[in-house]
Amino acid sequence: MNTDSYKALSNYIDLLLDAICVVDKGGHFEFVSAGAERIFGYTPAEMLGRPMIELVHPDDRERTLATAAEINAGVVKVDFENRYIRKDGRIVHLLWSARWSDTDQRRVAVARDISRSKVIQARQAAVYTISEAAFASTDLPALYHTIQQIIAGLIPLQRFSIVLTDNNPQQLNFVYDTAQQNPPGSELLTFCAGVIRRAETILITKDNRKELPAKLRQLAGAKAANWLGVPLKSHSDVIGALMLQNDATAAGYNSSDIELLEFVSVQVAVAIERKRMLDRLQYNALYDQLTGLPNRELFADRLQLAKTRAQREQGSFALLYLDLDKFKPVNDQHGHHVGDQLLQLTAQRILSCLRHSDTVARFGGDEFVILLEHVDSTETAVQLAEKIRQALSQPFALAGQLLHILPSIGVALYPCHSDTEKELLLLADEAMYLGKKAGGNRVTLSHSTQAQQSTA
Repeated sequence: MNTDSYKALSNYIDLLLDAICVVDKGGHFEFVSAGAERIFGYTPAEMLGRPMIELVHPDDRERTLATAAEINAGVVKVDFENRYIRKDGRIVHLLWSARWSDTDQRRVAVARDISRSKVIQARQAAVYTISEAAFASTDLPALYHTIQQIIAGLIPLQRFSIVLTDNNPQQLNFVYDTAQQNPPGSELLTFCAGVIRRAETILITKDNRKELPAKLRQLAGAKAANWLGVPLKSHSDVIGALMLQNDATAAGYNSSDIELLEFVSVQVAVAIERKRMLDRLQYNALYDQLTGLPNRELFADRLQLAKTRAQREQGSFALLYLDLDKFKPVNDQHGHHVGDQLLQLTAQRILSCLRHSDTVARFGGDEFVILLEHVDSTETAVQLAEKIRQALSQPFALAGQLLHILPSIGVALYPCHSDTEKELLLLADEAMYLGKKAGGNRVTLSHSTQAQQSTA
């Protein structure tokens, strides 16, 4: 095919949106139509004579060369896809139809730019993946990482951050930040605070400075003035922000990017709200709402673990059953509000007497049960119980006066003649009641523990 033929052909195809390319057997461009510049960014003159493989995305070169060899062998291809690198550095997705001409010993191909449809497909897939991950995940850091990786594959960014207020708009907590080695400066904090305060998406680029409020306008003059922030909205409030940052010289974020990030922000906010709700439900199920101490269910679990550990290690532990002797008169005289405060202070004093490995639970009313792990003797258990008794015997400053309560504490040690957790609790409970009958404000050993001491 001579040059004049190429010129004649170009008279009819210069207006095509697709690009027609003719490549010799060595893979060099011999002819490209005018449409090539719209697709590749290079003029036809810049492409002529160049090896086509130079423009192919490095990850697609091996596959492209294999397909080119098939075409040169006579196979007609009508649906081959690969990626090229444009002159401006952007990636373009192409759909090729190509065949080999035995007569001219040339490969003739038509390239169609399918980048837009590929982006749409990728974003649709991302939307589905993010929705699925947000619905199923209870591990928020893992979810944040998954979303960041998906977004990074669709939108150019240098920094991806998720910021929460933790119920305090003045205190921002960067729960996820890809630039951890570069702590957020005052400009970034101001930007995120603005997104949260205004409860709306904010885009800062060098082109929209005049449209911004004064504080944000100052940020637009900074070097990193290519930021996109989207609020994280719960059902009743703004709980944080999702932020992207890119180099100021890069192309600004567009409406499609904003739309995607706003969708992502909804999924993140829903996931955070769900996790918080589950945490609240779990806390309510396992902890006493008044004192914050473990409740019966959680204490039973820890008691069972302590027993299993003691059996495995041939160790021992102690149970203390504690009741406040003079709580009811205080509650009746000063009201439930003061009674509740007294129980809260009681819990704090008990905790201050315990070791890190010990557990105290509220069993209801003015009854507390304490698990003392790794107790090597009855004397140690009694000493700890006495320490608690003395702490609680000190007056409490409440309702404008000093209030007094006196604890009765029953002590049972494991191992003992009773093998089950329920029987062990009953032993400590019975010992506590024996102490009450004897006048209260004392530490009493269970009969089983006393019997063990006498036979030891």
